[in-house]
Amino acid sequence: MLHAFLNPGHRPPGAVHRLVVVAMVVTLGRPAAADTEYLRAIEHWRQERETRLRADDGWLTVTGLHWLRPGANRFGAGKDNEIVLAGRDVPERAGVLTLSIAGGEVTVEVAPGARVTTGGRPVSKMALRPDTRGEPDVLAIGPLRLFVIERSRRLAVRVRDLEAPARRTFKGPRWFPVREPYRVVGRFVAHATPRRLAVPNVLGVIEQMESPGTVVFHLAGREHRLDPVYETPAASELFFIFRDLTAGRDTYASGRFLYAELPRDGTVVLDFNKAYTPPCAFTRFATCPLPPAGNRLRVRVEAGELDPRIRH
Repeated sequence: MLHAFLNPGHRPPGAVHRLVVVAMVVTLGRPAAADTEYLRAIEHWRQERETRLRADDGWLTVTGLHWLRPGANRFGAGKDNEIVLAGRDVPERAGVLTLSIAGGEVTVEVAPGARVTTGGRPVSKMALRPDTRGEPDVLAIGPLRLFVIERSRRLAVRVRDLEAPARRTFKGPRWFPVREPYRVVGRFVAHATPRRLAVPNVLGVIEQMESPGTVVFHLAGREHRLDPVYETPAASELFFIFRDLTAGRDTYASGRFLYAELPRDGTVVLDFNKAYTPPCAFTRFATCPLPPAGNRLRVRVEAGELDPRIRH
């Protein structure tokens, strides 16, 4: 049979038709292979997303946020502490967190007999580095982890519980089906000079974040625009905070997040299959930014992560 296909003069009846069909399958199979590769890449990205959520330092373990007041802030299981902690092996009096009057430094002093560690080493007294100055110092009390964060020039203690019920009962994120048309190439329109974009957050504070330009793209037959920001001054990618017409129905009501590579040759790739849910959908102790006024799309973006709290 192989000889018959190699030698056109000896093909059996119908062989020409089968050859055409085989050729069509091979030709059509090439884009299918590319689609498969893309699907695998998205699936891998989604698995990493779930792994991050379930991790010890993922959002499913966040169980508290306590704003520090100047002076002494007692912490422990006792109800009369300024910071009341719930968790296994937490003493009534664990210690005191002191915020300097100037508001720039937090120190911890552990109560006698209380076991508090950092990096596996017992702590008696030390200054705590907040998350805005690199990796924060983390205090461990049983399954709890405490560290200082800085938001809107205010300092707070964020609490994680490695045994949090939300972590134990999490069934995994849910997603729209992967649709390659939602991976769009947009035109990047740079600002003459970087602008400050007003970005609100759930604390009711407006943050001014640097925005290098606007991305113009087409979706569902219409032109749309999104303004990215740099998440930090040293950011190596664009950060989009947006809302679309799926919000509150299929996706998180306040909006979603999306990252993209920096512009190349005047274009930016927006892959909405990687749009994901903000931390505030998983814990009320997050301090999420909200979409700027210009980032509210008048279209349903049926791609990316669904609201974990909505079960149809």
